[in-house]
Amino acid sequence: MRQDLLLECKSIHHTFGNHHVLYDVNLEILRGEIVALVGPSGCGKSTLLNAIVGTLHPNKGSVLLYGDQGAKRVEGPGRDRGIVYQHYTLFPFLNAQENVAMGLMLDQTSLAFRLFRWPRWRRMRRDHLCQARELLERFKLGHATRLYPHQMSGGMRQRVAVAQTLIMKPDVLLLDEPFGALDEATREELQRTLLTLYAENCKAKAEGGTPPYTILIVTHELNEALYVGDRVVGLSQYWDWKGAGLKTSPGATIVYDQVAPVYQPEEDRNFDLLLEQRNKIREAAFDPNFLQDRYLFKKFWEQVEQGRGGGILS
Repeated sequence: MRQDLLLECKSIHHTFGNHHVLYDVNLEILRGEIVALVGPSGCGKSTLLNAIVGTLHPNKGSVLLYGDQGAKRVEGPGRDRGIVYQHYTLFPFLNAQENVAMGLMLDQTSLAFRLFRWPRWRRMRRDHLCQARELLERFKLGHATRLYPHQMSGGMRQRVAVAQTLIMKPDVLLLDEPFGALDEATREELQRTLLTLYAENCKAKAEGGTPPYTILIVTHELNEALYVGDRVVGLSQYWDWKGAGLKTSPGATIVYDQVAPVYQPEEDRNFDLLLEQRNKIREAAFDPNFLQDRYLFKKFWEQVEQGRGGGILS
């Protein structure tokens, strides 16, 4: 199973001045997974995400991406990682189709190319817009290709932002609280969109291919984490660091890592089934009075070996 490894955070430590944020964070993500990262406010979820993106260099440790050429250390931002934030950044003067195609234009051409090689650029532009339209149709936004951001709802704008990132075909898609500002109905619609991508992963793997989408989603909503993820990882500053022989709190580390139920896009959630796991995550990662050994609830690889994972993990 670990031959499918795509991303590894290896012993990440980080401080801001005298403030210890991350301590010995180790995380391995398989190609095709949707991993949900949860934890209390201020535990360093966004710091870890920025280390993966490459906009922050941890004080110690490394982020590795695995491909055909072996492991590559993340030294800065790159097109192999795409990120979507809660507050989407669309160009207000471009319609949805043009917004999605923008990344391809910037990646594949220069201003001089577009000015002085106009015939070729025109052909490329048609291809870029065609790719953007096809992606928008997959996200059920085929009717909105000509709409500008101010003409779209919040959920539509967020789907455009996800499409804008996916058109670049990143190895891993990072979502930082992407649905936090949306109403419940819109949120559920976008959650099902992620499940549709996951279903494509499962189909690709079943046919002997490579799952096209690997996603790490940061969320504060445990129901969402258990619904869209095939795995939930809990990052927390609430753990027994004294029992580990440390004199002061060294920051947050991973205290929970287990498989989650796998849902089909049109399948309703069984909240009773999720209740026990949700309560255990809340206790392990969110309760400041429950200071456990940090390895107590880290059972993901053991569960995978036992065949308890679903989806691409089965």
